[in-house]
Parts: sequence; structure tokens; C-alpha cells
Amino acid sequence: MKEPVLVLNANFEPIHVCNTRRAIGLILTGKAGMVINGRGYIHTVSQMIPQPSVIRLEDMIRRPRPRVKLTRREVFRRDNYTCQYCGRRDVNLTVDHVHPRRLGGTHIWTNVVAACPNCNHRKGGRRPEEAHMHLLHVPKEPPANAAYIFGRHLSENTDWEPYINGW
Repeated sequence: MKEPVLVLNANFEPIHVCNTRRAIGLILTGKAGMVINGRGYIHTVSQMIPQPSVIRLEDMIRRPRPRVKLTRREVFRRDNYTCQYCGRRDVNLTVDHVHPRRLGGTHIWTNVVAACPNCNHRKGGRRPEEAHMHLLHVPKEPPANAAYIFGRHLSENTDWEPYINGW
């Protein structure tokens, strides 16, 4: 009941990922319809309910364009879990401010990168030029398209691909 289910807007735009329990509740109340039954059935005492993989809302939900939130996990994901100074892939990464906060740097996408603890310590509270270090990639805000937002679910839910790639 905790498997992810892709929720599509009335125009088939992917807008959310919920669990199976929530998806079945939306279907049974008539707020959504099932698009793909990719996981078999849930057996209850009196009936068999199809376990959805993709559902579509009956009414159009108007909402602003999504933006990727600036969090540690998203910084690491954007930088592919790679130190942006030495290029080492590591699970023990830190977030580094390219222009240090003590020198007026802000906490925005274009000023934060993933760094290994050694490089972050070596750079310290200085600018990369002052520490004789160079960035592998210029930091920028990740795209807020469906492929980036829902892409981490595609490896185990390949039936979502036609609904995600078009947006």
C-alpha cells in the first residue's frame, strides 16, 4: 500500500507522486480515474480492487509552475553526488558556499555546490580563487521539468515514462 503512484492532472500533466492508499481513496471517491493498473489487485473481503500505477484527476488543478527547493539533498542530486572541486564521488558530502556567507554570499542555487569534507575544509571561508581551487561546473538552478522532478522514480516505474517525458 506504500508503492508510489503517479498523479496526473486532467490534461495528463504529472503533478504529484502519492502512495497506493491515497490513490485508491481518490479513485473510490470519484476524484480520480485509473490510467494504468500495473501492479495487480488488492484483495478485500468482498471485492478485488485494481492497484494503480498511474491515476488521472477528474478536475483540472491550477497551480503555479513548480520550482525545485534548495535543500542539501537537491544540491547533491544536481551535482550528481560529486565534489565540485576535486571530482570525487562520495556519499559523505557537504554543502559549500562558493562565495562565503561571511563575505556577503547568499544561500541561493548559483552559490552552493557539493564538496567533500577535505575540499570544503581546504577552501575554508575563502573564495575559490583565493584558495587556488576551481569549480568543475558552474552552479545553476536545476530545471523544474517533470523529467528532473519525477526522474528518480523512473528506474522502478518504467510505465510512467510516456507521461513524464512529454512535459
